[in-house]
Amino acid sequence: MSINVVDRIDDLIRVKRILVSVSDKNGLDELIPAMLSINPEIKIFSTGGTYTRIKEILGSDAASCLTQVSDYTGQPETQGGLVKTLDFKIYLGLLTETYNEYHQNDLKRTDAVPIDMVVVNLYPFKETIAKQDITAEQARGNIDIGGPCMIRAAAKNFLRVAPVVDPSHYKTIVSEMKANNGQLSLRLRFNLAQKAFEHTAVYDRVIADYLSSRTIEDVKGCYAF
Repeated sequence: MSINVVDRIDDLIRVKRILVSVSDKNGLDELIPAMLSINPEIKIFSTGGTYTRIKEILGSDAASCLTQVSDYTGQPETQGGLVKTLDFKIYLGLLTETYNEYHQNDLKRTDAVPIDMVVVNLYPFKETIAKQDITAEQARGNIDIGGPCMIRAAAKNFLRVAPVVDPSHYKTIVSEMKANNGQLSLRLRFNLAQKAFEHTAVYDRVIADYLSSRTIEDVKGCYAF
């Protein structure tokens, strides 16, 4: 298998489209309006409760910039939000490279668009297992799949995409966008990618440690056979 090698990128990337799907919604009421004030043309894709929260924040302005991921992909969310963002159009939008003509042709072929930023934090697995009397099934249900996939895709393509995993990063992002006419630098995107992979590594370590501490009897006790 050949690996695509990139030899041309842009240092500054204008943020035009963002995907937001967060468990921790703190700071959205500052981040979203601030980004739109810098670039009113920004389009936002979102899911579930995050979509509802952003719609509340933006009020009547939401209609012009906010789209449900399911409306973009053409695939409704499955029961309980089991599958929301695992879609070809999403990952094409995250992983495509600006100067790769094949990637650009794929975008046109699928009617997909490049996504410049992902704002994602994960199901609260650590917080869930810290509670008393949590069953293995309740813990299993709080293992995030779509979130880590999007974070990893965005972080891998830091050449073009900003992966944002922590509300404490919001002020830095807004500050740089203000200073650069709505653009983010390669330096910041790379820094965010470093933090993103650390975030997913810690998340997976907590899950692995928890599962290692359970027995098959713990698991069987959750279900009828």
